[in-house]
Amino acid sequence: MRPNSIILFERLFLGSLAIGIINAYLSWDTTMDALAADPNTAGLGAGFTYGVLAFSFGINLLLWFLVARKASKVAKWILIVFFGIGLIAMPSSLGGLPPLSAAIAVVITVMQGVGLFMLFRPDAKKWFAGEKTVDLEKTFE
Repeated sequence: MRPNSIILFERLFLGSLAIGIINAYLSWDTTMDALAADPNTAGLGAGFTYGVLAFSFGINLLLWFLVARKASKVAKWILIVFFGIGLIAMPSSLGGLPPLSAAIAVVITVMQGVGLFMLFRPDAKKWFAGEKTVDLEKTFE
């Protein structure tokens, strides 16, 4: 039985990924225009962008699975490092986005931050430590 904190992490993280896909769709033209405007990336095209999105989505799904289903402490810390890097890069990346996409990116970041916070609650710490919890109150609800 997974603790409530892990379930909440899972919902927030997967929700943020789903919203991220929607945001990528909404900002697709802006992204492609930015790639075309830079001489270093002008020749990459849409296929490269699709590949990067698929790869990053796959990595996020793998990390979610390892954290939420396998209680991997290593994957938890990898997610936290990625989140920290994203926070550092966020101010420069928001400037080139349309206002709606920038607002959605902030919402995604907040969702992920709250989700990662859930991984440090006492019930999640016990779960990562391998302790099995039996919640009798939930059994009799």
